[in-house]
Amino acid sequence: MAASGQLSGAMDRVEDQVDPFFLLCLRDQLKQQLMECGVALHASQGNHLGGATEGKFITCALQDLEDAKTSFLNKTLALQRIQLTTALRNKIKENDSGSRVITETISHILTLCKKIMEYQEQAREKEQKLADIKRKRFSLKEAARQKLLQIQSMMKNQKEKQSSMEAKKMLAVMFKKLQKERQLTSVIQNVFQVICCSF
Repeated sequence: MAASGQLSGAMDRVEDQVDPFFLLCLRDQLKQQLMECGVALHASQGNHLGGATEGKFITCALQDLEDAKTSFLNKTLALQRIQLTTALRNKIKENDSGSRVITETISHILTLCKKIMEYQEQAREKEQKLADIKRKRFSLKEAARQKLLQIQSMMKNQKEKQSSMEAKKMLAVMFKKLQKERQLTSVIQNVFQVICCSF
């Protein structure tokens, strides 16, 4: 009921600002101007002078005609809305079964609008949550990528350490073999020296 009172108050303000009789006169005047523009357009199309000014005039006339049509349609729609709201207000004032149906319909429409607004708010909240989840998912992917890079670098370092340790072991083994070879060589030299000295 409060909503219908607000609607009625808004309708009163609109009706006070715009006089329906004035709008009807304005509509008739626009019809007349539209007809005159159409006649002028047909007359100018029939006259083929071929000059640039004629083309410019036709373009301007067509633009004026389109503007007049648009203005006429807008004012006709405004007049029809005013007539409809006036008829609805008068019907509601009658306080019969029809007015109750109109009041209930308006109340139902307002309830539906309220629910639509609530659902839109819920949809916005869910979109915000979805955006937050996407951001978190992206940051987790980035963190996982960084961890993977760290693991790969650690594995590379371990492989390098292992290969360097294996190289050290191989060098140690080779050094031992070299030492044995030196000892063997020195023994052989000593033997040869002894043999050479004994002759």
